[in-house]
Amino acid sequence: MRTPPMKGRGDERLRKAVALKYDAKSDRAPKVTAKGARAVAERIIDLAREKGIPLHEDPDLVGALMELDFHEEIPPQLYKAVAEILSFVYRLNRQRMQHGA
Repeated sequence: MRTPPMKGRGDERLRKAVALKYDAKSDRAPKVTAKGARAVAERIIDLAREKGIPLHEDPDLVGALMELDFHEEIPPQLYKAVAEILSFVYRLNRQRMQHGA
């Protein structure tokens, strides 16, 4: 997930990105595996694109996730928002597999 830059305000808004990992077999909840701002955020985004990992922009959610430590599970109040994103990602992955992508 990343925050988009805001244009027209002199300096662009600080870009941030957070990567999550979730293994339903071993994890109780998704965990933060990477996070950063500016160049680190761009690198996280670039790596996700290179690996074909879907990106989702939600500045409020990224802000909340940036407060977490590395490998920390997301708190229950973020379950619904993250579950909706993971559901979308799982559907995309299933479609890719069905179409041989």
